[in-house]
Amino acid sequence: MTLEEDHIVDIKESQLRYFGGPGKMLLPSQETVAALLAEIPERQLLTTDLLRKTLAARFQVQGTCPVTTKKALKAIANNPNTAVAYWRVIKQNGELMNYYPGGVKEHVRCLQQEGFAIDDSGKSPRVENYKASLARLE
Repeated sequence: MTLEEDHIVDIKESQLRYFGGPGKMLLPSQETVAALLAEIPERQLLTTDLLRKTLAARFQVQGTCPVTTKKALKAIANNPNTAVAYWRVIKQNGELMNYYPGGVKEHVRCLQQEGFAIDDSGKSPRVENYKASLARLE
């Protein structure tokens, strides 16, 4: 399977605990992930778990594959022709992504340009009060 098209597959037995039971899982394409990223308004964020939950709801499945989603997000971020603000996606605990171009340092710079405050007092930098800035996408 490639990242060029969406696939809906059965949740494997080894994944039942992660997804909370049996059902279908989305393996999203880069295009689908990029389209969702394009919906994130300026000065708002989306966590990786909210990204997956939104996609699952739109495709009416139980879950979205975290591995495939990460691969798509990484490919989008590292594509020099990308026109979507991938940097608005952060980890579910507010931490920044080290696999974006330029690593965490560049992620900090992109977010600060949009006015986000970064707390770098812990082991990993995170967006301060990130929950208040989460986008509400349907």
